Amino acid sequence: MRETINVKVTEPTYYAATDVAFSQVDAWFGHTRRDLKMDIIYPEDSQKSYPCIVWICGGAWLQMDRSAHLPYLAWLARKGFVVASPEYRTSNEAQFPAQLMDIKAAIRYLRANCDRYRIDTSHFGVMGESAGGYLTAMAALASDPCYDTGNYLEYSSKVQAACPWYPPTDVTAFPYPSPLEAAASPESLMTGMNVMLHQEEASKACPVSYVSKDAPPFMILHGVNDHTVPFSQGEILHDKLDAADCDVKLVAIEGADHADRQFFQEEIWQRIAEFFHEKLG
Repeated sequence: MRETINVKVTEPTYYAATDVAFSQVDAWFGHTRRDLKMDIIYPEDSQKSYPCIVWICGGAWLQMDRSAHLPYLAWLARKGFVVASPEYRTSNEAQFPAQLMDIKAAIRYLRANCDRYRIDTSHFGVMGESAGGYLTAMAALASDPCYDTGNYLEYSSKVQAACPWYPPTDVTAFPYPSPLEAAASPESLMTGMNVMLHQEEASKACPVSYVSKDAPPFMILHGVNDHTVPFSQGEILHDKLDAADCDVKLVAIEGADHADRQFFQEEIWQRIAEFFHEKLG
């Protein structure tokens, strides 16, 4: 049996560039240097540029794998985006604000190389889960120039939309049973201080401390039954943004725990694609 068909070309071809080095940071107790890398999924299309979404992996700032969710990121890319997933330093390598600096360095690199990856530099979104959700909120809210270090400083690290998943937003409000247990928490390891005993200093590392009327649109995803990052953390950020008259929506997912399977259903990813299409154009 033979069949001859005529295929109408309506979509570009998508490619994945992996192990793209975007920055160098100190390593091995400051004696050596190493590359930070990212994966980029992009359309090969010389006719137009595309909004870019930066995905930030979670892992309590203790572990991260930029490639863990590539199947989902590829689906999102094919909805009309460039999607990049950068590496950042974990808390055993460096303390805050190193993680935020790494994400901002990735955004600047992408803007600097917009022609190579078909990126529309005026339309950047950021999205991440848990620790990556925290970095999503910080990247969207913390605009102090001190967080921009390294190369490509002539380019902006500003983003135009943010979608944090179950993000820690106020580490001073976590329900630690005691200062001893707080000292061993991922939040204390990331900030380099016991967040229960040094609340004023720790607040400087909290997304809620950077909320202003200039914040970009937010869609916060949080499971109501989250036993790792309490649902109240998403509520705190939502309420603070709402009080500042910002464009914000909190999507509460019934029955969902931390990083639960509900977040990886097509219904959720359709919402994400619609949010970024609406806010990034």
